[in-house]
Amino acid sequence: MSLLELVKARRSVRTFSGDSLKKEDREALLAYAQSDAAQDNPCGQKVTWKLLEGFSSPVIVGTDLFLAGKMPQATDAELAFGFVMEKVVLKAQAMGIGTTWIAGTMDRPAFEKAVELSEGEVMPCVTPLGYPAKNMSLRETMMRKGVKAETRMDFGDIFFDGDFAHALTPEKAGDLTDAFEAVRFSPSAVNKQPWRLVLDRDTVHFYEAHSRGYVSESGWDVQKIDIGIAMLHLDCALKELGKSVTWFKAAQVPQAGENTDYIISLKVQ
Repeated sequence: MSLLELVKARRSVRTFSGDSLKKEDREALLAYAQSDAAQDNPCGQKVTWKLLEGFSSPVIVGTDLFLAGKMPQATDAELAFGFVMEKVVLKAQAMGIGTTWIAGTMDRPAFEKAVELSEGEVMPCVTPLGYPAKNMSLRETMMRKGVKAETRMDFGDIFFDGDFAHALTPEKAGDLTDAFEAVRFSPSAVNKQPWRLVLDRDTVHFYEAHSRGYVSESGWDVQKIDIGIAMLHLDCALKELGKSVTWFKAAQVPQAGENTDYIISLKVQ
C-alpha cells in the first residue's frame, strides 16, 4: 500500500472492539515509536512515549489502552510532535491498530501524572490503541458528521503556484500531485486543515492559516501539530517517489495574507 493509499484508508477510530491489544502488537508499536527512524524529524527534537492502561476518555469506547508522548517545550516542539506521532499513527494503521488524536477530551492531570511530566515538558496529545469495532458508536458517527470528517478542502484552496495569488492545479503540480494529495488528506483538529503550501520551483513553503482558539496562554499552538502531520505526509510521499528532501527556514518567502504565517520550507531534488 502506498503512503497515499494508507492515508486515505485511515480514519480516526473512537469505537473499539473491546479485544485487548496483542502483546506482540503493543511491543512492536512501542518499539517503533522509540526507534531512531520514528524519532527523526526536521526539528531534531525527541518524544518520550509511554503505554498507559486503565485510562479513559469520554469519546472513546472499547479500550482503556493509550499511548502518550511528552517532550520539552521548545521552539517548534509542536511541529516535531506532529511529525513523529503521525509516523506512529501510520505504523499503527499498517498493523491494523486503530488510533485517534486526543488533546482535550481526557483527564489531562491524570494522564500527565502517569507519564511523569516534569517542569518544562509538555504532553501535547495521546491516542487510544485497539482494534476497530465493526460499527461506529452513535456518538462517533455524530462527531464525524459534525466536523465533516469525510471532506477535504479543494486542491486550489490549499496549494499555490509561486505566490498566494495563483492557485496550484494538479496539472501544474505534475509528478508531485500525489504527494500533495497526501498532504490534503492529513488529519487535523476539528478538521480545520490549517496548512497552506506554496510551490516555488523546487521548493515548497509551508504556512499556517490560523483559526481562533487554538493557541494557549503559554503560546502552545495546537494547529502547529497539524502542520507537523502535513509535513510528515509530504516528506514520506516525496521520498516514496524517489525524491531527496531538505527542510530549512527560508530567509525570503512569498507574502501571505492575514492570519497566515510562514512556518518552514522543503527543498525537493
